[in-house]
Amino acid sequence: MTLLGLGTYRSRDVVTSATIAAAAGCPLIDTAPAYGKGTHQAALAPVLKEHPRVRIATKVGHMTAGQARAALLSGVLTEGEAAARHSIAPAYVRYQVGMSRVELQRPLLDLVYLHNPDHHTGDRQGLHARIREAFTALEEARAEGLLLGYGVATWSGFRDGAFTVPDLARLAEEAAGSPNTGLTAVQLPVSMVEIDPIRQALTGTGPIPAARVAGWEVWGSAPLHGGELPARITDHLADYIATGTDPVRAALLVATSTPGLSGVLLSTANTNHWRQAAATVTGQRLPPLRLKDICDLLQPVT
Repeated sequence: MTLLGLGTYRSRDVVTSATIAAAAGCPLIDTAPAYGKGTHQAALAPVLKEHPRVRIATKVGHMTAGQARAALLSGVLTEGEAAARHSIAPAYVRYQVGMSRVELQRPLLDLVYLHNPDHHTGDRQGLHARIREAFTALEEARAEGLLLGYGVATWSGFRDGAFTVPDLARLAEEAAGSPNTGLTAVQLPVSMVEIDPIRQALTGTGPIPAARVAGWEVWGSAPLHGGELPARITDHLADYIATGTDPVRAALLVATSTPGLSGVLLSTANTNHWRQAAATVTGQRLPPLRLKDICDLLQPVT
């Protein structure tokens, strides 16, 4: 069964969104230090305290200008990393894991993603070396009891060939010095706009089936493409996807019907909207052949 998690990237009222989601049984809240201009993690802490069973996924990578200055003064960033406002260097990984534990008031973090590690420019080999070093820091944090697992959240890394699931598995094993690693999840966009992961999953290829074979969770981000997608879905297209449905439900139905997907991340501060989304996510799926027809319609094979 596909799960519905709360994504907080675009949340305007993260406390209300998290309170609604947690009360409705949401299993996971996804956040990051830079979300909400750096305010979301601290704002989420009281909600997480009230709902200790809700898993929390945070990230290391992007940072606000203020966070960059603080990290630079702490000696865990170089001038260049602070200027870029992104780092997965081991010193910063360790620093940000500690900061997130304080802000979220969770001594044990459920999941820590490297946030768009492919954001760095440079050659593929150099990128893999940086990921391996970051994984080493995360393995050390796991050994110290600071986090349960880690992963990679990317917008374009799989699509652009920056890395594959086997690449990440190999780098984690090298970091851990063992096949027993803490790499447990990946996150990538899955939607009617980002259709390739769906098309690939239908043929047993691409990152989603590979990650599931590895035993990892696979979370789909931006199923509504940042809220822009419903306005681009005509009533005729929505009805083609599922008779009598509306654009929001049609978009969610396409994403959540993707084979192998563990869950999707959605944000809303409206109780009814959350309930409707949850009913769609946990409800009936589009059959694979029907989903393939929709993929072909949205992105014909050339």
